[in-house]
Order: sequence, then structure tokens, then C-alpha cells
Amino acid sequence: MTELPVLSLMVFLPLVGVLFILMIRGDEARVARNAKLAAVWTSLFTFSLSLYMFFAFDADDPGFQFEQQLTWFPDLGISYHVGVDGISLFFVMLSAFLVPVCILASWDSIKTRVRQYMIVFLLLETFMVGTFTALDALLFYVFYEGSLIPMFLIIGMWGGENRVYSAYKFFLYTLAGSVLMLVGLLALYFMHGTTDIPVLLENPVTADVQKWLWLAFFVSFAIKVPMWPVHTWLPDAHVQAPTAGSVILAGVLLKMGGYGFLRFSLPLFPDASAYFAPLVYGLSIVAFAYASLIAFVQRDMKKLIAYSSVAHMGFVTLGIFTGTMQGIQGGIFQMLSHGLISAALFLCVGVVYDRLHTREMARYGGLVNNMPIYAAVFMILMLGSVGLPGTSGFVGEFLALLGAFHVSATLAFFAAGGIILGAIYMLRLYRKVIFGPLENKDTAAMKDLNRREILIFLPIVGMVLWFGLFPNAILDRTGPAVERLMESYHLALQKPQITALILDSVAPEAGDVSARWMAMPPMPEVISNE
Repeated sequence: MTELPVLSLMVFLPLVGVLFILMIRGDEARVARNAKLAAVWTSLFTFSLSLYMFFAFDADDPGFQFEQQLTWFPDLGISYHVGVDGISLFFVMLSAFLVPVCILASWDSIKTRVRQYMIVFLLLETFMVGTFTALDALLFYVFYEGSLIPMFLIIGMWGGENRVYSAYKFFLYTLAGSVLMLVGLLALYFMHGTTDIPVLLENPVTADVQKWLWLAFFVSFAIKVPMWPVHTWLPDAHVQAPTAGSVILAGVLLKMGGYGFLRFSLPLFPDASAYFAPLVYGLSIVAFAYASLIAFVQRDMKKLIAYSSVAHMGFVTLGIFTGTMQGIQGGIFQMLSHGLISAALFLCVGVVYDRLHTREMARYGGLVNNMPIYAAVFMILMLGSVGLPGTSGFVGEFLALLGAFHVSATLAFFAAGGIILGAIYMLRLYRKVIFGPLENKDTAAMKDLNRREILIFLPIVGMVLWFGLFPNAILDRTGPAVERLMESYHLALQKPQITALILDSVAPEAGDVSARWMAMPPMPEVISNE
């Protein structure tokens, strides 16, 4: 245990804020105001802890840091075990950063059940941070599934007209996939007698068993990403969710699926990951084309950005399963970049929706004339979404394409086509909303960004540009952990070839494998362990 249990503080501090909000008394207006203040200060303090963790993090250490392990179920070998490495570090920070952004974005737009709204967001922060820090598979599952409940309430209670249908669809889709993951976790527990992730990493299962377990985990993570064709819950959830709900859904919850591939699929099931990689490539390519074409014909701005998320997350799955250093780094970078850019794009939609109460692109046009600051912010985020060099979107897509090129030039060619399609529908969106004549009187009366909105957008735009110009701020810290993942992944894939070479050298005349094993001398202890 470190001197300061920073991860446990980050996980459970939002619950302290929840208890404080529950104790607030007074009239409705006073309760709402104090609940907002308590929620924003709690989330800001949690984010400050993530900054402390960032500066105290040893960038050269590929292992888990800030670990804390306490006995939970001693008879079952299950413990409360948390820690972060270079892969999970920035996802924890992203979660802690976007929660205060969501609270500030909801400051004036949420007018009913304000106390409950703030409580739900703080609960969601606990589950999100817990998911990215859990080093016990069962603990991961508890946090991973727990995040469904607050998001279900956010959509179902504060969403649009069709919110109940969308909330249930979101909940049932993700729950159905997670049940299969639970079956896989139980199988791992009965095989190894523990759910501790570092212990599971040291005890791989056979290749045939890996395939079944990989599929069980894959369904859950694929729905969460979401991958085509299990993506249909996402557009409905985004359209019906309030602005802050869409921000946290696109910014963090979708990343849990990609993180699951990195934490479970590749390290625990390397043979199965390599075996099913062509399937993932195919689904990713279809996601580029299908989601981009659907986004192009959308009239609702929120639904367009929702489909763009499906296309952009295709780069994540493509990069991760290339099994290359560049591809995995690109997948991680793309998730972080998308978490910032897509969250900010939904905030952009929320800004104009709060003023005109419609998301139809046809109702807008010419906003550059009376909202120049908004037009500039929207432009930077739009260009980041299409992967313009100098923005964070370019770095992730470039690395993912580089990883795809190492696998196949044809694969990289089709992936690059997804970037072109993305530029088409995003530029179309920007042209219809920002440019053109200012003919609508309601649109002409809309005011530019206020101080609160500028305060929200300023750090996001700054990070999009900073990470685009100085990507090593992320890559230097994720690199050692990715290198360790790559070494274990490729070593697992090479073991059969290494074993065959050894057998051929000691008994080349033996015809069958059993005879060759009988003729093989005992292996030194160091070799058998490696």
C-alpha cells in the first residue's frame, strides 16, 4: 500500500459527496443550489487526486502502481485489489475530468430532481473510476455492471420523450452481454481458484479453452464499444439522454469496452485474440463504412455524432487487435482523443439546443455571424474529429493505420477510407449549422457562449490541441505498459513454434509428438518458467 491510498480515495470520495447531498435541508431552490455546489466541489477534488497520481506516476515502470489489496472474501480467494498502469492511468483521469464538466454543463439545463441528478452522477463516477482501477476480475465486474444503473437513471429520468424505451434498450443490451462475461469469469475462477488479474496473467489457459472464454468476454466488450452490428442501442441512448448523459456515455462508458480488450482479451487469451483478429478487422471495416453512411443522411445533430462514435471506435478495435506496438498505442490514444472530442461535440449540440430547443440541422445556419466564439470552438473540435494534423484525432488514427499497415496494406487502405467518409459528414454538419445565410429570426437572436460555457470548452480544446502537437505526453506513459503487454502477447504466440524447434532438435527421427516428448531431456527450470 502506498503512503496515500489515492485510488481508494478517488473511488469512494464521490460517495462522501453523495452522503453530504442527502443531508442538505431547506426549500427546493436552496437544496438544488447546494447540491450543485457539493457535487462540483467533490468532483473537482477527485480530479485533483488524479492530477496528483499523474505527477507521482513513474513513467518508466511498466507494472501496476498505487496498488492497494485488502481481503474481501478470504475463503474464495477474492480481494479488493486496485492499481493503475500506463494503460489505465489516463482513463481514470478522463473519468475524473469529465464528471465536473458534466455537472457544470447541467447547471442551468436540469431544473427537476436536481438533488437526485447530482447524486446519480457522483455514483457513476465511483463506478467508472473503480472499473479502470480494479485488479480483481470480480471487482471489475461489479464496477463495470454498476455503471449501468446510474446511466439507466440518467436516460430514463432526465431524457427526452422516448427516454424509457431507450433506457431499457441500453440496459438490456449491455446486461445481456455482461452475463456471458460473468460465465467466463466463473470459468477462470474454477480453473485457477482466484479472480486476481495479476495471478490470472501468470497462469494462461489452453488455446481451445481460450477461444470459448474470448468469445464470452468479446460479446460484452463489443456491445459496450459498441461494434457493428450490436451498436443499435447507442443512437437511441444518445438522442434521448440529456447533454451531460451523452457526454459521459461517449466520453467514458464506451471506453470500458476497449479497455476490456486491453485488460482481458489480449493478455489472458492471446491465442484466441490472434485467431479471431480477422473477424475483428472485418467488423471494424464494416463499422467505418456503415456508420459513416448512416451519419451522412442524419438530420438530427446528436444522432449524427452518435453514429460517428461507432465509426471512430472502429479504429480502436482495429488498432488493438493488430497486435502491434503502433496499433495498440493508436487504439489507446484514439479512445482518449475520442473521449475528449466526442464529449465536446455533444456539449456543442447542447449549447444550441438550450437556446433553440431543437437538434434539427435545418433549423440552424449562419451562426458564425452572431456566435463567432462558438463557431471557432466547433471548428477545432470538428477538425479534431476528422483527424486533422495538429489535433489529437490525427495521432490516434495515424498510429492505428500504421498498425493496420503492418498487418496488411489492403486493411490499411479500407481503414483510410473511413477517415475520408468521416470528413464528408462532419464538414457537412459544420457547413449547415455554422455557415450560410442567417435567415431564421430565432437563430439570429441566439447569444454567443457565456463565461460558464467558455470555462467548460477551454480546457477540452486546449487538450485536443496539446495532445495533437505533443502526443508523447500520453505515449511516454502508456509505452512501457504496452511494451510489456506486447512481450507477453507475442511470447504466448511463439511458444508452440519454440517448442516444435526444441523437439525437432532433440528427436528429429521421432514420428509422433508423444515419442518426441519422451525423447526430450528435462528442461532447465529457468526455461520451463519462461
